[in-house]
Amino acid sequence: MFKLAIAALAVVAVVASAVANPDAEFVSHFTEKSLRDVGTNESICASNVNSYAGYYALTATKHYFYWFFESQQNPSTDPVILWLTGGPGCASELALFYENGPCTINDDLSTKANPYSWNTFANLLYVDNPVGAGFSYGLFPVDYDRNEDQIANDLYKFIQDFITAHPEFAKNEFFVFGESYAGHYVPALGYKIYTANQGSEGKYKINLKGIAIGNGLTDPEVQYRYYPEYAFNNPVKPLITQAQYNTALAEVPGCIALIAKCQNGTIACFEAETLCNSELLSPPLSTGVNQYDISKNCTYPPLCYDFDNLNRFLAQTTVRDTLGVGKHTWSQCNNLAHEFLTFDWMKNYQDKVPPLLASNITVLVYNGENDFVCNYKGSKAWTLALDWAGNSGFNAAGDHTWNGAGGVAAGLARSYGGLTFLQVFKAGHMVPLDQPANALAMVASVVSHTPF
Repeated sequence: MFKLAIAALAVVAVVASAVANPDAEFVSHFTEKSLRDVGTNESICASNVNSYAGYYALTATKHYFYWFFESQQNPSTDPVILWLTGGPGCASELALFYENGPCTINDDLSTKANPYSWNTFANLLYVDNPVGAGFSYGLFPVDYDRNEDQIANDLYKFIQDFITAHPEFAKNEFFVFGESYAGHYVPALGYKIYTANQGSEGKYKINLKGIAIGNGLTDPEVQYRYYPEYAFNNPVKPLITQAQYNTALAEVPGCIALIAKCQNGTIACFEAETLCNSELLSPPLSTGVNQYDISKNCTYPPLCYDFDNLNRFLAQTTVRDTLGVGKHTWSQCNNLAHEFLTFDWMKNYQDKVPPLLASNITVLVYNGENDFVCNYKGSKAWTLALDWAGNSGFNAAGDHTWNGAGGVAAGLARSYGGLTFLQVFKAGHMVPLDQPANALAMVASVVSHTPF
């Protein structure tokens, strides 16, 4: 989830009172053993497979929460997919229960199997990232990440220790998927894994085979140019008038100039976020449209979707005891985690992609076409502009119909040299929520190395 309406930075004064205080015994346990599994969770979700959940101690005061589900087919040989939700600061349980996980939540808080779960043929690893998201927590301001180097290092350390605790997955093919602000996380982590594999940093060479960015913010300097165009000309309906369109176009050069300055500093990053979001994103949203799916109204602001069942589900004592989260509260989207990344928002991360492609690591950029906030026009534009050896071939490749589930036309794809851009029909910001069968078909193509 991609959060836009966040107050100005006033973090230091409020962090001490806002961060949850875990009990002392819980903390001391993790200073002795960094990775803690609580075992199988048949009574919570996915009764037909083994699952593990727990905390990983990045430091004595900084802890990731994770939840792992084995594949329904052959866990020992099926790929591992790491999923990262965006925000920044939103919980991966949102994707687990509403998009691609093994189960969904009924109104009576029981769960039922999701027939389109990605663990149909892959092991699924969800992480609440960065600290502050979901059940993850930090005790002090220093525990909160400020940039993608810190986030990528944390995630790399976690993956290494997860494999150490579960060496049976050490040789499995590994994929990093993420959505929305994970358009920052995914290429940064992919590049971190790639560079670490070149040296001797980790105990294990992570068998990275691909990354995928869904409706992501990856190259703001290119993507922000396309907000006026999408708002005025999209597959559903115009969100702004001709006059508003002309006004927005006039604001684009100043916005892009600030984003360019942000790449070499920090103050311009805050200025860019403030100006660009106010002038380019705010006018369409004043209509009450769902910014994540413009075919709908925003019925439950600010995220526009009703996640109350998840809030109530994770508040249950039985669930919390099984997950081993102690007294820690669950945060759907954490404002502190978001605010600490204010100066990261407008940074470009598309430059992490070319080295991956050069090493035969698959890169998929997919977008639901009804999403405004990370729209397909901007995402497609940055893939076309990407500076890599296959740029001319990718631009010349052209779009072709992508047949999804059941062989039915489900989108438009463009592929060349390991890079694919996929526009998914009749889907918004969360493709697996809106098009679950087609999303499963998409993932199957990625992990089986089948062309789109």
